[in-house]
Amino acid sequence: MLDVAALATASARGEAAVRFVLLKQADEHGFVFYTDKRSAKGRTLEENPSAALAFYWDRTNRQVRVEGSVEAVSDEEADSYWASRERGSQLSGSVSVQSSPLKSRAELVARVARAKSLFAGKAIPRPPYWGGFRLRPTRIEFWIRGASRLHRREVFIRTGKVWKRMMLQP
Repeated sequence: MLDVAALATASARGEAAVRFVLLKQADEHGFVFYTDKRSAKGRTLEENPSAALAFYWDRTNRQVRVEGSVEAVSDEEADSYWASRERGSQLSGSVSVQSSPLKSRAELVARVARAKSLFAGKAIPRPPYWGGFRLRPTRIEFWIRGASRLHRREVFIRTGKVWKRMMLQP
């Protein structure tokens, strides 16, 4: 699966941030994306493990919003996804310190070239700081644009294992 979603997080101090992520899995367990856990997003999710995702499809006039708690995926899941990535993405993921300052682009390109040489003919191991997060939804809202702003909104809220469905006014 490859879909783009806006991921919203808040630090323990309540500082909000939003950025786009590539959704790699969605199933009955939640919504999964991967990142460098040392990144701003990774650190924020570790200190405040709750987040929201928003998907929007302009051509169909639809939106889905998801809110819930976040947990790290297992090492086995992260290893499996890492192994499926294109080699170039593995190389850059293994040498980049996501969200950290960079003196020059040439510095990053040189690190990738060194890693390419180091791992020539070998598998590139998943770095311990690179992994995934699963957002376990407690609220999912479906929105469909309507004429004269009479949008259709339907929300599902989970309490324990039970989902409650209700309509919302636009």
